[in-house]
Amino acid sequence: MTDSNLIYGHHPVTEAIRAGKAVEKVYFQQGVRGDLEKEVRHLTKEYGIPLQVVPREKLNKMTKGAHQGVVAYLALVEFLSLEDVLPFIFEQGETPLLVMLDGITDVRNFGAICRSAECAGAHAVIIGQSGSAPANEEAMKASAGALARVRICRVRSLFSTVELLQESGVQVVATALSDRSRPVFQADFTLPTAILMGSEGEGVHTKLLKMADEVVKIPQATDFDSFNVSVATGIVLYEAMRQRLV
Repeated sequence: MTDSNLIYGHHPVTEAIRAGKAVEKVYFQQGVRGDLEKEVRHLTKEYGIPLQVVPREKLNKMTKGAHQGVVAYLALVEFLSLEDVLPFIFEQGETPLLVMLDGITDVRNFGAICRSAECAGAHAVIIGQSGSAPANEEAMKASAGALARVRICRVRSLFSTVELLQESGVQVVATALSDRSRPVFQADFTLPTAILMGSEGEGVHTKLLKMADEVVKIPQATDFDSFNVSVATGIVLYEAMRQRLV
């Protein structure tokens, strides 16, 4: 993040949140108590903004002025509400194609996934409030600018989001190597679909896998380590696009 994306001080940060600015994350000084702490915690919870408590020394390094114990980074993109985006897609007479990311923290992978999502015609990319890569300059560069074009929906809980999608008639297709997995080209992506991708280290959370309507895998010609997550997402998205174009 550059200095132009950084704001600090009690009133600048709280007013930015209340004004609906796209705040990437708020850092709050460890040990600070009282009305300021209550206000910041309340606002970040209300607006679904990640909050991290850090030592004063970290805030001092981040700023060149009096931060008053609170610093925030503004996002390069506007975070949208899935509850607004999903009905809009249906109202336009389109079949939703969404990408949901579980624990993708590498900004380059995040950017590359957004690029593939935009190219394949995905309607939105869904990320969690915590444990997600920031929408910063590096992610924007990795996306070749697609991050500014594709809708980004930030949600508090991926578990609740899966339930919301299924209740709305959207199937959740997770990717994993498991006993349930079948080749990706056997899934029906012509249906309203959310593609659920997990991190390379941990994969999709076990509970989310159980909640998914279907689990798919990408066949490989060798037993070498699996595809990079951004490449894998591109492959699944291309299969979805291929089916929808037939």
